[in-house]
Amino acid sequence: MSSKIVAIVGRPNVGKSTLFNRLIEQRKAIVDETAGVTRDRNYGKSQWNGVEFSVIDTGGYVVNSDDVFEAEINKQVHLAIEEADVILYLVDVESGITDLDDAIAGLLRRSKKEIILVVNKVDNNNRIFDAQEFYGLGLGELYCISSMTGSGTGDMLDALVAKLPEGPGEDEEHELPHISVVGRPNVGKSSFINALIGENRNIVTDVAGTTRDSIHTRYNKFGHDFMIVDTAGLRKKGKVHEDLEFYSVLRSVRTIENSDVCLLLIDATRGVEAQDVNIFNLIVRNKKGVVVLVNKWDLIEKDTHSTKKFTEEIHERFAPFVDVPIIYISALTMQRVHKALETAIEVYENRKQRVKTSELNEVLLEAIEKYGPPSVKGKYVKIKYCTQLPSPTPVFALFANLPQYIKEPYRRYIENQLRDNFNFTGVPIQIYFRQK
Repeated sequence: MSSKIVAIVGRPNVGKSTLFNRLIEQRKAIVDETAGVTRDRNYGKSQWNGVEFSVIDTGGYVVNSDDVFEAEINKQVHLAIEEADVILYLVDVESGITDLDDAIAGLLRRSKKEIILVVNKVDNNNRIFDAQEFYGLGLGELYCISSMTGSGTGDMLDALVAKLPEGPGEDEEHELPHISVVGRPNVGKSSFINALIGENRNIVTDVAGTTRDSIHTRYNKFGHDFMIVDTAGLRKKGKVHEDLEFYSVLRSVRTIENSDVCLLLIDATRGVEAQDVNIFNLIVRNKKGVVVLVNKWDLIEKDTHSTKKFTEEIHERFAPFVDVPIIYISALTMQRVHKALETAIEVYENRKQRVKTSELNEVLLEAIEKYGPPSVKGKYVKIKYCTQLPSPTPVFALFANLPQYIKEPYRRYIENQLRDNFNFTGVPIQIYFRQK
């Protein structure tokens, strides 16, 4: 993340995610009238007057709650306050000062951080007058805004930038590899990321659907530097009932589209299910690198053939694309978690690799000479030249006199030759036959 961090905090439903989306100029955080939609810390980039900074959206802070999510959300809010250089404390002019607003103000005063008091939903002159009561929180100057329309946000951002620490921000996240953790609900995606980064970055509970937004975390340890993204669990369309869950699933699909490599988590206790196959096919259709992680392997009663049987089942369900790394992990016990990470980086490198045209022709033309395309209607197909096309993913063009007669089995033969001679493990390959 950038070295300049701003956290948005406040009680539930005061408009934190709406303000977050406005600051980063994207619809990244889910906004809904239901209280408690945001659960994890959600990160984004913003800039104002040439100053770039990171913004953290947090869940609504509550006190004296027995709700399992709300206790976890409060932990996330505390972590966000610790990380931040400046805190935007958002309150709601419609409800005035509540006991919870007072409690949060006390928490912020004790944090000794730079605080900007922001009164939201101020969209007319009467409300500007009503907002003055928030001086009673004892947090100094207040800024009246409407996060929905954007009015007043300019003055607030001027004050915010003035309080940020000196020093350049980083503008390299878009260039970093993006590795997404995907899978069905409750397979352990958030637990895996928490185990990897060594802190409770994402909320983990036994309730399916805990993660709603796609949560980006920068991983910069052990010589690795990339963005890792936790996503909401992907269910079958027929099982998605709530609007919130629909947006979560949509965001997960978009995250896959924007990734370089996807770590597909499968629950070892449930085996390979139809939805696992659907997610795998979605990754392959989008031409992303893929590593299959079989999680909860510590819960399985194993014999000498357990791994082999499970691997065969995965190959059978994911065929014909079986050149995929499969790693058996436990996010709970940290078993092979770092091995999964190293494999993801290898797949990322495989996806980027370029094969020299001379090497490619040497390998493929020899394979074609051994086993040429079958003749069709007495006509012989001759392939004379091969090249890798300039694209972000491995795409190869083979030039032939009659490309229309080359069928799928021969395309598979060519793909197998490429995989046998060059390391494209975990990466979908596209092959085109073109007119010479």
